[in-house]
Amino acid sequence: MKNLPFHALLSRIAFSGLATIIGIVFALPLVWFIFSPFNARAELGLEIPDPWTLSNFFTVFGNGFAMQALWNSFIQAVGGVILVGCAATLAAYALSRSSIPGKGAVTYILLLFSSVVSGTAAMVPIFLIVSAAGLMDTHLAVILTFAGGLLPTAMFILRDFIDGIPKSYEESAMVAGASPVQAFFDVALPVIRPGIVVVVVWAFVNIWGSFLIPFILLRSSENMPASVAIYSFYSEAGTPVVTLLAAYSLIYSLPVIALYLFVSWKFGFRFFGGIKA
Repeated sequence: MKNLPFHALLSRIAFSGLATIIGIVFALPLVWFIFSPFNARAELGLEIPDPWTLSNFFTVFGNGFAMQALWNSFIQAVGGVILVGCAATLAAYALSRSSIPGKGAVTYILLLFSSVVSGTAAMVPIFLIVSAAGLMDTHLAVILTFAGGLLPTAMFILRDFIDGIPKSYEESAMVAGASPVQAFFDVALPVIRPGIVVVVVWAFVNIWGSFLIPFILLRSSENMPASVAIYSFYSEAGTPVVTLLAAYSLIYSLPVIALYLFVSWKFGFRFFGGIKA
């Protein structure tokens, strides 16, 4: 620091100060998010609870609609993750190992259109298709819609992992007597497991936090997910009941945090795109 020119030192101080201010701005909502659920008089302003209380959580847990909504979110997220993970793994493996002409273009076209499938512009045709199929107000409709929107991107992600696996690994297994199915499950699948975990986490977060698709495709309160049910903690005038909203938001975020911690503990987020021969 002593050897730095004055203007360089001034630039570092200015940059550090700006970064600190930006960090504080982003940290304040998180601090509010941590403290407000334990405050019986929580407001939109930042206030440390005095005294600390769990009454907000007891009230939320006593709300049957809100608790059922969390279970509905779990059903939809897990169902979508299983469908996307399995289909994307098989499809990405087929695209990577096949000799189909223009398979790269096919992947990019699917990726392009996937941004439309689950977007606002596609809601009317999706609604009509789901209605014609007789799947309105069902978890299956939500799961299939999410899978259609997330599958192309998941295939794109996994194909990169699979392309990094030398074909000689599977060929050696088949020479030793393994069938193509055995070569996939015993050789390829263990190597691309980190890529599947990436897709699982990404798909779970997308489905868990989505509002528009379940709001349009579901009608009964028994099937509504937590992303929609969270609005039940608003008054008829549209004013949030901050104490209950904060407590429910914290509960709503716990599955995503738990998934992140589990994956971080299990894999350490050391995701690599395959191995080289």
